[in-house]
Amino acid sequence: MSSLSFEEKLQNYAELAVKIGLGLWAGQRLLVRAPVESAPLVRLIAASAYKAGAKLVDVMWNDDAVTLARFNYAPRDSFEEFPTWQADALIKIANEGGAVLSIHATDPDLLKEQDPDLVALVQRVGQTHLIPFRRKVMSDELNWSIISLPIASWAAKVFPGLPPEEQIVSLWEAIFAVCRIDQPDPVTAWQQHVAELSARKDYLNAKRYTTLKFTAPGTDLTLGLPDHHIWHGAQSQTPAGITFIANVPTEEVFTLPHKDRANGVVSSTKPLSYGGVLIEDFSLTFAEGRVVKVTAKKGEAVLKKLVETDEGSARLGEVALVPHSSPISQSGLLFYNTLFDENASNHVAIGRAYRFCVAGGPAMSDEEFAAAGGNDSLAHVDFMIGSAAMDVDGITSEGVSEPIMRAGEWAF
Repeated sequence: MSSLSFEEKLQNYAELAVKIGLGLWAGQRLLVRAPVESAPLVRLIAASAYKAGAKLVDVMWNDDAVTLARFNYAPRDSFEEFPTWQADALIKIANEGGAVLSIHATDPDLLKEQDPDLVALVQRVGQTHLIPFRRKVMSDELNWSIISLPIASWAAKVFPGLPPEEQIVSLWEAIFAVCRIDQPDPVTAWQQHVAELSARKDYLNAKRYTTLKFTAPGTDLTLGLPDHHIWHGAQSQTPAGITFIANVPTEEVFTLPHKDRANGVVSSTKPLSYGGVLIEDFSLTFAEGRVVKVTAKKGEAVLKKLVETDEGSARLGEVALVPHSSPISQSGLLFYNTLFDENASNHVAIGRAYRFCVAGGPAMSDEEFAAAGGNDSLAHVDFMIGSAAMDVDGITSEGVSEPIMRAGEWAF
């Protein structure tokens, strides 16, 4: 157990978000997107950002209760409305060289009783309005990061067997542990972790595999890789030279699969929390890059709506490798939060690809990016496919198959 007090850990978390997550530079503006429950943490983040030289820290609040009230009571013909000022603020701060920190925490079951068509519509409207900002995010044109914190409804989902007063405490302890906050020097711990992930992605970049093959119970999937794909891990860098970590925590190395070369079936190994709905025990079947079959024991209608969002949402935009021995996997917890659960497992993402995962991608036109094998979509939704029973092989341009993972662990 750490000897640090909760207040000390919370302070460390705020400083980690600013110094390591965002890599905030003096003179930058910072926009924080956060649930109302996160106010104590946001105040510490603001103080840390100002100490780092931020010109201005502003906050864009959100609230699950307000979201649910809309679904319960708003006119059924009003769901194409969108607060355009939010999209305007995000693109403005990106264009002016600012940074964006998102604190993601929501009730995994918030919208489980709502009309799947309305849930899909709200997702699509929001994604459409945020296209200009998302393009900058997917090209690393600004320093951005995502963290999380417990809220009561989420903590109750993760720890249903504990008394209510212990649920948030336990979720805080879990988050501090997997984010390395309870270590004596979290910044140094993260620097060492980044170096280890960088060594993994450097190895994969040197190999230049043409294809990845995933084999596990319920999964037999091959993913072709674009000729000039690039593996990334942990850190990213903006054109201005700002180094940041987009996801805290992160345990992955990732790249983009070729949008037309996914074939076979892949099964989920953890539930997917999407748009306030849990999708469980699902599988997707691919042929020549496209989803041709969707099955799910729970949330199938929402999953089908996601795949039907647009042309690109029926294809893959990301493939990521995470060892089964990652701290999040070893915690034994199901977080019902993609930020954490994706870092417990190999995963793929439906939809939009990161432009920086192909050489020259950020400067390409949409047509050039597609020709290079990159996928575009309003959606980008990660889901988990890895386990202790998964093998991953890389196939070279000569057709030689080499082990990348065996039984969920690195094989090199």
